[in-house]
Amino acid sequence: MIPLRLPVFAGKRVHLGVTGSIAAYKGLDLLRLFVKTGLTAGATLTHAASRFVTDLSFASLGADPVYGDLFQDRLAPYGHLEPGQVAQAMVIAPATASMLAKLAHGLADDMLSTQALAFDGPLIIAPCMNPRMWRNPATRANWETLLSRGIIGVPPCSGDVACGDSGQGRLAETADIYLATLKALAPHDLTGQKILITLGPTREHFDKVRFWSNPSSGKMGWSLAMAAWLRHARVTVVHGPVNLTFPPGVDTIGVNTAREMFDACMDLWPDMDMGCCTAAVADFSPVPHGRGKLKKDECPEGLCVTFTRNPDILKTMGEHKRPDQRLIGFAAEAEVDLQTTAKAKLTAKNLDLIAANRIDSDETGFARWNNSVLLLDSQGQSEHMLNRPKIDIAWRIWDWM
Repeated sequence: MIPLRLPVFAGKRVHLGVTGSIAAYKGLDLLRLFVKTGLTAGATLTHAASRFVTDLSFASLGADPVYGDLFQDRLAPYGHLEPGQVAQAMVIAPATASMLAKLAHGLADDMLSTQALAFDGPLIIAPCMNPRMWRNPATRANWETLLSRGIIGVPPCSGDVACGDSGQGRLAETADIYLATLKALAPHDLTGQKILITLGPTREHFDKVRFWSNPSSGKMGWSLAMAAWLRHARVTVVHGPVNLTFPPGVDTIGVNTAREMFDACMDLWPDMDMGCCTAAVADFSPVPHGRGKLKKDECPEGLCVTFTRNPDILKTMGEHKRPDQRLIGFAAEAEVDLQTTAKAKLTAKNLDLIAANRIDSDETGFARWNNSVLLLDSQGQSEHMLNRPKIDIAWRIWDWM
């Protein structure tokens, strides 16, 4: 998981609680991500957690202060209130069955449970325990009680656990806990907005093993999807072949060809509020060669391939755009006047905003986490963003919209 270091998180603080679990060490990975994001953090280890990890480990990675036993620090008699006074979010990961029971029933007999009960901001809880403990009706009732009170729950995942059992109970992926925390800290200004995002390349097969494609990684589209999801939009991603993961709550539809992407988008677009097409869709498809693999000896004098035109997804969405819908397009160009080309495409495809970038740079564009773009909207406003992280550009685009 790459840290999403965005200006919106600068100066914000999170408090991390760790309970007695074999997965307690993963709290250190979570703390690293928080610090790299630009958050400040404090931490509290229960007595049982301190048998697995030490307070010094958390302090060494930037947690300040690090709390332990309730009456351990006489210089901080109100440490049980400190997170609620200074932090914008609190995370308990891993959370044992005992901690779930304490919080569900209002018990405060150690520093962490007292801090949690005195915290009135977003509280994110990621349980971790033996699958049989997780399935126990008492644990399930406690979990449902907490969720009904507005606790942000990151449920455990399934797999093998330390004792040799298998089932649901493993601590959720660190990335999922991290993203749930950022979502709690982010503005909610896209709440209820249904957004369709396309990303990645398409593959147009000539035979069973060869295809016509491009080097798009989908990172720009991923950044836009993540930024919209963090701001509480309902995000649907239609993607070509990419090596990217999305948090729970982002709907994904995988496709291969331009025609498949076109069909998926046309089916989804009527129900969306906004569309953002970042996919590098192949404009042409080779006419397929039979059913198998083309052999070299079939073309002794060389190979000639005939191409047919693919449907224009962005243009068709623009043609069917209702007055209440908004549409964003991307233009990857080389050796052109970017402003003139972007303005023409903005008009021709009935867009509200276009992001144009050069692909003939070694520092930005395809497969990079940075990009340089020209943003141009239908009102004639423009902005250049030079060699910026794609997540920053994505955040700015949603600001604009």
